[in-house]
Amino acid sequence: MSTATAPVRATPPPLPSPPGTAPRRRIVATPAAWLVWGAVAIFLVLLLGVVSSVLVNSFGTQWFDTWLPKGWRTQWYAQAWNDFDLLPVIVTTLEVAVAVVALSVLVGAPASYVLARRAFPGKRAVQLLFLLPIMMPPITYGIPLATLLYKVGLAGNISGVVLANLVPCVPFVVLTMTPFIEQLDPAIEQAARMSGARTWSVFTRILAPLLLPGILASSILVLVRTVGMFELTFLTAGPDSTTLVVALFNSMNAAGIRAQQSVDSMAVIYMAVMLVLLVVALRFVNPTQLVSQVKEEQPS
Repeated sequence: MSTATAPVRATPPPLPSPPGTAPRRRIVATPAAWLVWGAVAIFLVLLLGVVSSVLVNSFGTQWFDTWLPKGWRTQWYAQAWNDFDLLPVIVTTLEVAVAVVALSVLVGAPASYVLARRAFPGKRAVQLLFLLPIMMPPITYGIPLATLLYKVGLAGNISGVVLANLVPCVPFVVLTMTPFIEQLDPAIEQAARMSGARTWSVFTRILAPLLLPGILASSILVLVRTVGMFELTFLTAGPDSTTLVVALFNSMNAAGIRAQQSVDSMAVIYMAVMLVLLVVALRFVNPTQLVSQVKEEQPS
């Protein structure tokens, strides 16, 4: 007696996706990753809400117990601009920022080269000293520093503000540029010296082009930190050396009755200046592309 087996049907192959459409991808993540991304999303939503409320209130007339202000006006910006004389304040802010960036690079670049290339007693202690102004709150060393600058007659003007901001900004340059220098092959410098190049020529013609990504990246960090530095600038600034962030604080604590919309207008102007500086810096300076270009141009 023979038994007949049913033929096995072959599974049809999956249908190909229509041309021009990418295959669907499933997002797979662990619960911990979802918690992290959820916390980041909540933070961004809260930050956007705070910034949006300040921006909307700077154009409103009255805003009480409603979703939006009852009216809109732009005179608050003109009032804040005239009352606080913001044009000299913005010019002073740019002057301080440019001076701090230039001096920080001039001081921090040689210091980072020494820390990356030389071994000397107390090197770890020197590196720790460079870390302290970044790890400590600025107010902890700002008061003694401002007292010293006032005693020697350097505080109360732009020079005092620049010197005070150099204390935390030079370590930023050192910590940013030291890894760039450590990645460079010392044989390049040795070959240049064997060819008769002096130290200044080696640094300006060989090291400086290779260190350009580190210089530009550290300059952006110093620029942002200087414009946003309040404690040291507030302790050392005078009437003619006030930056925008200090002027914003003074507008909130000035004597008399001042409309909240006027203060919010100054806050929006401050944010706009910061955004313009960042957009200009990142428009002409792209550290990621520069790093890739340097790695491609380095000899093997």
